[in-house]
Amino acid sequence: MKYVISYDLTAPRQDYESLWAELRRLGAKPVLKSQWCVRRSNTTAASLRDHIGRFMDSDDRLLVTCLDNKSWASRRLINKISDM
Repeated sequence: MKYVISYDLTAPRQDYESLWAELRRLGAKPVLKSQWCVRRSNTTAASLRDHIGRFMDSDDRLLVTCLDNKSWASRRLINKISDM
């Protein structure tokens, strides 16, 4: 399945190299400055969110969307998608 990983990093001067290295290790490729795309099997949007979230600060925002089955998981979004 293909997943889109989008994030807002609240401390832009922070060292996020470990985040980007992990995304590359997972096989993800950047498609926008703060958005990557990856093809993964045997995982879910929620498990990717939890894994990637370990490489981010607690106040950063994260949205993982599955392009194949309309599944998504998020962390600290500005607005709740479920309310839209």
